[in-house]
Amino acid sequence: MTESSYIAAHSFAFSVPPRRVSNDDLSTLMDTSDEWIRQRTGIAQRYWVDPPTTTSDLGVASARQSCTGQPDALIAATLSPDYCFPGIGVLIQHKLGLPPIPAFDVRNQCCGFLYALQMAQAFIAASMYQRILVVGAEVHSTGLDVSTRGRDIAVLFGDGAGSCIVERGNSSQAEHFEVIGFELHGDGKYASELWCEHPGSAHFPVRITRELVESGKIFPAMNGKKVFEHAVRGMTEVSRSLLTSHGLSPSDVRLVVPHQANLRINQLVGSELGLPADRVFNTIQEFGNTTAATIPIGLTKALQARLLQQGDLVLLCAFGSGFTWGAGLLRYHSALPER
Repeated sequence: MTESSYIAAHSFAFSVPPRRVSNDDLSTLMDTSDEWIRQRTGIAQRYWVDPPTTTSDLGVASARQSCTGQPDALIAATLSPDYCFPGIGVLIQHKLGLPPIPAFDVRNQCCGFLYALQMAQAFIAASMYQRILVVGAEVHSTGLDVSTRGRDIAVLFGDGAGSCIVERGNSSQAEHFEVIGFELHGDGKYASELWCEHPGSAHFPVRITRELVESGKIFPAMNGKKVFEHAVRGMTEVSRSLLTSHGLSPSDVRLVVPHQANLRINQLVGSELGLPADRVFNTIQEFGNTTAATIPIGLTKALQARLLQQGDLVLLCAFGSGFTWGAGLLRYHSALPER
C-alpha cells in the first residue's frame, strides 16, 4: 500500500446515558466509599442507563454521530447484548434505518473494539467492503450485583458506546487515523479468572435456576490479583512486540490510549514502557470501565482535547476476559493548521 493510500479510521464519537453515578451514590447501595474506590481503581464516577435504554440504543446514539455516509458493513462489539440472541449488530443496523447490510458481532469483551478494528482493516484491505461502521457498546449496570457482596466488581463498570468509520483514505482527507497494524492474542485456560459463568449452555438441565440467582452466580466474578498481574504484563509485552515489528520503540509513540480497567494498571503499563504519565491517556476517572467502548471513548476525548499533531503515533492496548489481549498502532492525520 502506498503512502498516499491506506486504511483510515475516522469520525470517532461516543455516547453515554445522562445519569451520572458518583462513588458517593454507590455508598448508599453498598459498604464502600469515595476514598475506597478512588484508591483501588482511580474511578470517580460512571454513567448508568435508565430504562428502557439498551446496549444497542447507546450504540445507535454514537453511530449516528459517526455516520456521515452510508456504510456497507457493520461490526459491533459487546459483552452485554440486549438479548441472549440475536446480537446487537442487526439491532443497530435496523435502528439506524440502514439497508440489509452484513452486521457482524464480536464477543471479545475488553478487547472487543481492537478485534473489531482489525476485522474492519482486513475486510477493507481485501476489498470485501468499502466503508465499515465499527461500534463498541455496553450496558453493564443491569448485570451487576450492586450490594456489598458484589462491590469489588460493581464499582468498576459504566455504560457507554463508541464508534468510528473505517475505509480507504489518504493524507489529504479530513482528520483521521491511518491504521498501521495490530497484534492480538487469546488464551482460554484463564477463562474462569474473569467471567460470568451463569447462565450458559454448559449447564444442565437448564441454564438458569432460582438457586443460581439467589447465590449471585449470575453476576461477573474476577480473580483481581491474577487479572491485574496478567493485564500489566500482557499489555506491556504486546505493545513492545507490535512496535518492534514496525521498527519502532515506545519513545516513538506520542500517546497511548489503553483500555480502562484500572488506573493503576495503565500507570504501570506506561511506566514499563518508559513513558511519562502525560503520554498515557485515561478516561476511567469519568466513565469507569465501559469494556468494548473504552478505546473509542478515549480516542474521541483525546481528539477533543487536541492532544495530537500531524504524524503522531498512537498506541492502543487492551486486556480482558478470555484472557484476551492486544495492541493497535495508528498514525494521526490532521486537516487543521498546526498549533
